[in-house]
Amino acid sequence: MKVLIVGSGGREHAIATSVQKSPKVDQIYCAPGNAGIGQIAECVPIGAMEFDKLVAFAKDKQIDLTIIGMDDPLVGGLTDMFEDAGLRVFGPRKNAAILEGSKAFSKDLMKKYQIPTAAYETFDDADKALAYLETADFPIVLKADGLALGKGVLICQSLEEAKDGVRSIMLDKQFGAAGNCMVIEEFMTGREVSVLSYVDGKTIKTMTSAQDHKRAQDGDQGLNTGGMGTFSPSPFYTEEIDTFCQKYIYQATVDAMAAEGRTFKGIIFFGLMLTPKGPKVLEYNARFGDPEAQVVLPRMKTDIIEVMEACIDGTLDTVDLQFEDNAAVCVVLASDGYPVHYDKGLEIRGLEQFEDKDGYYCFHAGTKLDENGKFITNGGRVLGVTAKGADLKEARANAYAATEWIDFDNKYMRHDIGKAIDEVNGE
Repeated sequence: MKVLIVGSGGREHAIATSVQKSPKVDQIYCAPGNAGIGQIAECVPIGAMEFDKLVAFAKDKQIDLTIIGMDDPLVGGLTDMFEDAGLRVFGPRKNAAILEGSKAFSKDLMKKYQIPTAAYETFDDADKALAYLETADFPIVLKADGLALGKGVLICQSLEEAKDGVRSIMLDKQFGAAGNCMVIEEFMTGREVSVLSYVDGKTIKTMTSAQDHKRAQDGDQGLNTGGMGTFSPSPFYTEEIDTFCQKYIYQATVDAMAAEGRTFKGIIFFGLMLTPKGPKVLEYNARFGDPEAQVVLPRMKTDIIEVMEACIDGTLDTVDLQFEDNAAVCVVLASDGYPVHYDKGLEIRGLEQFEDKDGYYCFHAGTKLDENGKFITNGGRVLGVTAKGADLKEARANAYAATEWIDFDNKYMRHDIGKAIDEVNGE
């Protein structure tokens, strides 16, 4: 079969790598893709938001399955357009992707169906938001309602900082139209855990857990980013927590969406906070996380095409979803200055060292080929270096060793990805 993947980041490279392993697949296309994806798929110069061109391409090439990796096209309704054109597509329709597209919607859904989450208020008027802050407890969390590339969340320690945040989001439009509406919610403490899941509208099957590192600098300092690294599984996600979440969060969310007439088929990403009062939902995403996909998918044993087709057909209950009994760690190699200002066009050296090395992956995010066929940087997050190991400690050591194989000017990374593992081990 022919598969088209929509997107251009490390997540899409991880998806393409899994798709390539399926015996069902003969040809992979990616729109627009990147230099790394181009090594295993044919990249086509169509943007993820060029819906008409994507549909026309899929028809022309007789694509059997399209996988939408990114949030913007899902929230914008690309799945609807593909389905209306009679094309087979993996990803939620627009009315279901709102689960990620509007934080106000998702918070209201959780309140209505008693899914555990932080207390909150929603505002579409900056003056009312500023007045509310006068009576709030701190720290407090401000969230732009719409999509903001994973950066539309501000944790404010003081009233003045929170007021500045409201002005930045709602008045200065730091995140554009995403800040027309805003959620202000209580600050929760505990361990963050990410759990991705496959959903066919009624059945949900969760993947192995993961934990992301969002801040740009060591020690969780600096600005929020799209993600500087991640590890899987989370040692803090116990069987007891899983049992609770399966009943009161995961299945409850799928049932709630169905009850609202927004049947969800695709990926639901659950961002959880393991609070002293139990697990609560921080956020939903309607697609694979990035870089969570880079540690979860390499550990997945089941054919990804089989699972995705079952989600589309409503037969997920017949699939035996299995993961390897090991661990994986991903360290993002970024351009120094990310997420603000950084140089592009710098030559990347050492990629060949990943060839034929079992258990090691170098997922491309911001890369492209120059006119001489050399790999160069083309974004803030450049590469995701992932390694597996028998346990988290070994996987982390392997991943950091592999980061030394790669070199480019302005190479930057965090050195404490997965450091929480040491705490568990008492080190």
